[in-house]
Amino acid sequence: MALRDGNLVAFPTETVYGLGANARDTAALRKIFEAKGRPADHPLILHLDNARFLPRWVAEVPPQLEPLAKAFWPGPLTLVMRRSEECSDVLTGGQDTVAIRVPAHPMAQQLLTAFGGGIAAPSANRYGRVSPTRPEHVREELGDAVGLILDGGECTIGVESTILSLTEPKPRLLRPGSITHAQIEAVIGPIEVGADAAAPRVPGSTVQHYAPSSAVAIVPPTLLESRIDTLLRDSRRVAVLAQRPPRKAQQGVTWINAGRRLDAYQRDLYANLRSLDKAGADLILIEEVSTLPEWAAVRDRLSRAAANPR
Repeated sequence: MALRDGNLVAFPTETVYGLGANARDTAALRKIFEAKGRPADHPLILHLDNARFLPRWVAEVPPQLEPLAKAFWPGPLTLVMRRSEECSDVLTGGQDTVAIRVPAHPMAQQLLTAFGGGIAAPSANRYGRVSPTRPEHVREELGDAVGLILDGGECTIGVESTILSLTEPKPRLLRPGSITHAQIEAVIGPIEVGADAAAPRVPGSTVQHYAPSSAVAIVPPTLLESRIDTLLRDSRRVAVLAQRPPRKAQQGVTWINAGRRLDAYQRDLYANLRSLDKAGADLILIEEVSTLPEWAAVRDRLSRAAANPR
């Protein structure tokens, strides 16, 4: 198997495609960082096929683990815990914590079971860029840096996992995902939200992330058309991600209507950003999405994509 030989394998999860390496092979782990251009202090997520293998990787199992695993594993929830001595510093980004999840995608489960060990896997794209949700995205991003891509079709969720730290007395939500704040609190009671000074570093936490090559701006729905008109008057090309069709056809505008259904908008978000990035626009305008709590993951990804436009 490629993983046992120290090679990288891209594989689907229900969230996004991961770039996997044997979690106990330090040289293989370093290949992930090289392929992605990822900073060495940015930790990886360890994927297991079953929660029963946790004691091999964590110093102690927190009391909240059992109810969370019962409710959400396999699934898009990553839990951060104190690492065991067997965890590589490369895997953890030099921290005393390790981030772990049990993915639900059947192909990911088959791969993990056949491999018989932990697979470290960040998203299979260049660091800070739009995550891949289809196998062709992986090839576009990484080319020959990954020798094997397992084709599991399109990811069903489309944004990265929720990350919850269990390293403090009260758990702390560090990255929103499709498993919401409210769903977690329904299982284990009140949690903190957002990183504090003591919180571990986790994937996707930098101000600018999930970003296309083109500059991105988020625009209120009432100002979308006027912003487009201003840009067109300046002879600039515009790409638009909105939740409705355009009111009129305009030359120089590429428009994607992503609709108002959360599941579809979220699933297609990264594919839509990639399509708009290929339109050759001077600016991608994104219509502001709902402020409802269940849209938190989408708002997070969009705000990071629009940070520090190039």
